[in-house]
Amino acid sequence: MSSDKYILQEVTDARTEREFLDLPRRIYKGNRNWVCPLDPTIQAVFDPKKNDMFAEGEAIRWIARNAQGEVVGRIAAFYDREHAYLEEQPTGGCGFFEAINDQELANLLFDAARMWLASRGMEAMDGPINFGPRNSWWGLLVNGYEFQPLYENPYNPPYYKELFENYGFQNYFDQNTYIWRIDTGTLPTRSRERAAHLYETPGYRVGHLDMKNLEEAAENIRLIYNKAWALFSGVKPMTREEALEMMRTMRPIIDPEIIFFAWFNDEPIGFFVMIPDLNRLVGRFNGKFGLWQKLQLMWDLKVRKKCDRMFGVIFGITPEFQGKGVESAIMCYIHDEYVKKRNKHYKSMEFAWIGDFNPVMNRMIETYVNASKHKMHTTYRYLFDRTKEFHRCPRMGVKRRE
Repeated sequence: MSSDKYILQEVTDARTEREFLDLPRRIYKGNRNWVCPLDPTIQAVFDPKKNDMFAEGEAIRWIARNAQGEVVGRIAAFYDREHAYLEEQPTGGCGFFEAINDQELANLLFDAARMWLASRGMEAMDGPINFGPRNSWWGLLVNGYEFQPLYENPYNPPYYKELFENYGFQNYFDQNTYIWRIDTGTLPTRSRERAAHLYETPGYRVGHLDMKNLEEAAENIRLIYNKAWALFSGVKPMTREEALEMMRTMRPIIDPEIIFFAWFNDEPIGFFVMIPDLNRLVGRFNGKFGLWQKLQLMWDLKVRKKCDRMFGVIFGITPEFQGKGVESAIMCYIHDEYVKKRNKHYKSMEFAWIGDFNPVMNRMIETYVNASKHKMHTTYRYLFDRTKEFHRCPRMGVKRRE
């Protein structure tokens, strides 16, 4: 596929993969806020041996060259049947988009993704998203360009928004990121009142992760997650294997004192998983992550404790305990038992990926945590049938359309 100005080339070998990985280094050269992603994390997305999504799906990558042969754009397209058919229409995805500011180039890349997905039976594509979990490489940054992104959170120039919207992508949902400055932040009085009211009923308790019981923690997360998120369109239940793999993957960087659980009569009812933000440490690696970089990271993270920012990866409260003050009890525990008594190096906490389809969670973060909106990413959807009525993502708790 080509245009008058550009030629599209599929990524099929080590050379074109290297060009795919290197393009962002040129796009963001001189941008102080951008952090170069680690090459192995991007490569793993497209490696069938490392990405389980290939079991039920496919992925393809392209680079675009100008008349001089220089790489000026890239995109990936992918789908997996298990998730595609949870949507209103079979929906695939495009992501890892990077390009110079040229609508003709962007259209060429989007066309390639659209036609490839259509040939596989898809009727829509979301983008820019990940061929993998939603907490990585998901959404287009549309507000907060002046801030450094969180680890594996997208960062892009402002003009990408116009490139997507001019093509015809529509806002499917927004993902908000909130910040709470630990060194100066306080909790609202109403949060303390809600927590105190909760504890008037015997049986409630909050605590942090025990590293000796990671399997139990993984199972608690799975049980709560499946109850809390089961009705959200496009989300499938978490399996025991997925929960264990998540904990195994995070284990090297886990700080057990920033992963919290809530129980009622010893039944897990809520969790809040936070991790140190590796983007504070990996920027100097310029995408490389060999043995030397891994040793440097562990030294800075575990010994020197140089990471000054943490962020929430995943959290949830079972529906029957929502609205009772469990989230306030967790935040009071974080503030009083951890931040004030133990913390010596974290300066801020970010709550990422709070979808606008979940107004209760947005209101909770703003009202009971006193955090401020910091950044926003948009997940766009493009319907292949341009006459079909577009629907935004249903609100949390609304059952999927038949």
